[in-house]
Amino acid sequence: MFIGHFGVSFAAKKAAPKVSLATLFIATQFVDILWPFLLVFGVEKVAVKPGYTKTNAFEFLHYPYTHSLFMGLVWGIIVGGIHWLVKRDNRSAIVIGLCVLSHWLLDVIVHVADLPLSPFGDYKVGLGLWNHVAVTLIVETAIFLAGVFVYTSVTKAKNKAGNWGLWTLVILLLLITLSNTFGPTPPDSVMVLFYSFVVMMAIIVGLSYWVDKNRVLNEQ
Repeated sequence: MFIGHFGVSFAAKKAAPKVSLATLFIATQFVDILWPFLLVFGVEKVAVKPGYTKTNAFEFLHYPYTHSLFMGLVWGIIVGGIHWLVKRDNRSAIVIGLCVLSHWLLDVIVHVADLPLSPFGDYKVGLGLWNHVAVTLIVETAIFLAGVFVYTSVTKAKNKAGNWGLWTLVILLLLITLSNTFGPTPPDSVMVLFYSFVVMMAIIVGLSYWVDKNRVLNEQ
C-alpha cells in the first residue's frame, strides 16, 4: 500500500493536533523509510520480478525486521517512546506509535502472503489485493481521500500557500500512485531503489512539513 498510509497520516492530525503532518507521514511510513537502508546492508532482500503481482513487480524475499507484525509493534513503541521523551505528550506518543503499527495492518490487505508475523518464524500472511488493480486503486484512494477530508476538517489555510500547497501534495501523491501502478518496471538494482525512494520520501515529507506550517487548527 502507498497512498493509503498517507491517508492515515492525514486523519491522525485530528487525534494528535499538536503533531506536525511531516511527523505523522514519517510515522506511517517509518518501516518503509528504514527498509531501503536494510536492503543496502543486505539485512533484507527484494527482487524485481515482472508480473509478480498485477500492481507491482516487487517480490519481497526477506524483510522481517521492517515488515513483520511483531516488529511493527516494536517500532511503534520505540518511535512513540522517542516522541514522548522529547515532547512528554502521552496522547501524541500513542497516536504516533499506532501510526507506525498501522503500516503493517494496511499492508496485509494488499500484499500477497509475504508479510511475516515475526522475525522468529516462517509463517506469512497477505490478502493479495495487489492482484486486483482496480480494487486496489479504489480502496487506497478511498482511504487517502478520507484522510485528506479529515485533515481539511480540522485545519484551515492561513495563507494561499496553505491551500494550494495542500492540493499540490495531494495531486503529487496520486500521480506517484498511478506511476507506480502503470509505469515501467523498476530496474533490479538495490542502489537505484535506495536513492529513488530516499529522494521521493524526502520530497514528500518536506512538502508535508511546509504545507502544515502554512495551515492552522480550526479553533485557532
